[in-house]
Order: sequence, then structure tokens, then C-alpha cells
Amino acid sequence: MVKAALWLVQVVGEGNVFTKGQLREAFPGVSQIDRRVRDLRDYRWVIHTSSEDAGLMPEDQRFVKAGVPVWDKAARRAAAPAKSVSTKEKQAVLERDDYMCTSCGIAGGEPYLDDSNQSAVLAVTRRKTVLPGGRLQVMLVTECKRCRAGLNGAPARADQVLAEIASLDLADRRRLTRWIERGRRGSTALERAWSGYRRLPAEARAEIADTLGG
Repeated sequence: MVKAALWLVQVVGEGNVFTKGQLREAFPGVSQIDRRVRDLRDYRWVIHTSSEDAGLMPEDQRFVKAGVPVWDKAARRAAAPAKSVSTKEKQAVLERDDYMCTSCGIAGGEPYLDDSNQSAVLAVTRRKTVLPGGRLQVMLVTECKRCRAGLNGAPARADQVLAEIASLDLADRRRLTRWIERGRRGSTALERAWSGYRRLPAEARAEIADTLGG
């Protein structure tokens, strides 16, 4: 994993595309080199495949952003992934969160408004939340990989955020306050319906569209 990370930084470079063939040529005789690159995602390295970036071919991957410097033993130990989440736990969390990112609210498989070439890929991750009273709690939450990696674009400005909050009506401001207190976003009935629609097979979506159109 360390050699793969150094190769990405020193040879490929952030923002550039590499192929599985190039990866294997760079590490001849190294078994499961693809998996070792995937393991970097557990250390906040962002590496997109064609399922996340429609501009990529199936053979391609894009090195988007380096994460924890895994060649530093201390940093690697400090950031070591926590105990894996079971399939049953993941399914329960996804259902609880209505198959939507609790940070930005995007549904799984939905394209991002600012980049239609990328579709949201949801994952269940651990998040530290400070509860009222100052108690720290680690929660399992649903996030899209872009929010998990902190790639939502330019940092928000506090004055702009406050101006947007001030423009909210009272009901929306109360809802926002609840989200802030919980440390995660809630969802509305409309958003849950949209998320459910997105998860249906194409034939079922077409049938619903026809029903609503009629």
C-alpha cells in the first residue's frame, strides 16, 4: 500500500488518470496491487473509477486527492480504519438514512448538480459528533464519497451561510437547528419519495412517470 501511494504521488500526480495496466506494469509480481490501491481509500485517499466519474473508461482510474501519508508509520497507525462495519449494520444505517447522504442530501446514483459526470456513491462511515452537554459520540452515518472526502468545492463563507440562514422561514430555520443539534441532516417526505424512486428499476420508474403523467 505504501509503495502504491508513493507511485500515485510521485508518478501519476493528483488529478491525473492511470490505468490498471499501468498499475500492474509499475508493480510487476506484486499480488493484488489493485486491492492495495483500493485500501488507500480507508485512509482518505480519493481515487475515482468509471462508476463515480462518467468521463472515465472502465480500465481507467483518476487519482483525485492524496489522504493520510501512509508512508509515515505514526500517521498510518493514528488513521487506521476502525473495526469494519458488518453488512447488516450497513443496510440498517442506509435504510435509517433513506439512502441519502446525511451531509448534502443527495440520493445514491444521483448526479451532482455541479458535475453531471459524477454520480453519488453512498457509503456508511463513522462520524464523531458532539452532543448537547459536550459528550462525544461516534455514530454510523450515510455519506456520499465526495462529502466523506471533503470535496464539496470551495470552502463556504460564514457570512454567506448566515445570510442564507436569515432568509429561511421560521419552519426551515427550526429544521436547520435540529440538524445542527443532531450533527446530521434530516429528510422530508418529498426527499424520501425521490430517494425511493431513484432506487427503483428503470421499468418501475417509467411506470410511475406514466402514472403521474396521466
